[in-house]
Amino acid sequence: MAITSNDTSITGINIKRENGPVVGVLALQGDFREHIEMLNILGVVSCEVRLPSALCDLDALIIPGGESTTIARLVLQYGFLEPLRDFCASGRPVWGTCAGAILLARDVDELDRPGIQAMDIQIQRNAFGRQLQSFQSQVAIDGISDGEFPAVFIRAPAIIDVDASVEILATLPDGKIVAARQRNLLATVFHPELTTDVRLHNLFLSMID
Repeated sequence: MAITSNDTSITGINIKRENGPVVGVLALQGDFREHIEMLNILGVVSCEVRLPSALCDLDALIIPGGESTTIARLVLQYGFLEPLRDFCASGRPVWGTCAGAILLARDVDELDRPGIQAMDIQIQRNAFGRQLQSFQSQVAIDGISDGEFPAVFIRAPAIIDVDASVEILATLPDGKIVAARQRNLLATVFHPELTTDVRLHNLFLSMID
C-alpha cells in the first residue's frame, strides 16, 4: 500500500493518505513505536494516538503491550475510557496486544481500575510468571498461513475463559488461550511487534472494511 498525496493531521503528526486506512496506535506507554514500525514496513499510514480527539480520524486502532496498570491509569487520566469504549462499539477494528488485551477484556483479575471491558473474555494477569519467566514459543494461529508464529511472551497474561461468541485463534500445548477474536476485536497476549513477522499485523489489517 503506497503512501502518497492528501496530507492529514492527527495529534500534530502530518500523515499522508491514498484512499487507504489510517491505523492509530495508542501512545500512552508501552510498545507503541514497535507497532508503528511494523505498520511502516507494510506501507500502512499510521500515527501515535495521544489525545481522545484523534480517534475519530482512524479506521482501526492498536492498543499496545506495556504495563497494564499504568496504561489503565493514563487512559482514565487523559479521558480516553469512554472514547475507547465508543470506538470499540463503532465496529472499527481494535487489536490489543498483551496489556492491550487486558484492557479489552470484560473480566480481569487484580486490575485496580476499570479497563475498556469491550471483549467477552476473562484474563489472568502475569499468568506465566514475572519478567524472568518470559519466553518465546512457536504458535499455530487460525487465519495465519505459512507455518507457526514466533510468539514472544513477556510477563504475559492468559485468556482463561471466553464467551460463546468469541473465536479462539491460538492456544498453547497446556490449553492456555493466547489469541482470540470477537467481531471487530482482536486480542493477543503476546508481542507480535517484537518480532520481524508481519503476518498478524496483516491479519489485523484484513479486518478493516
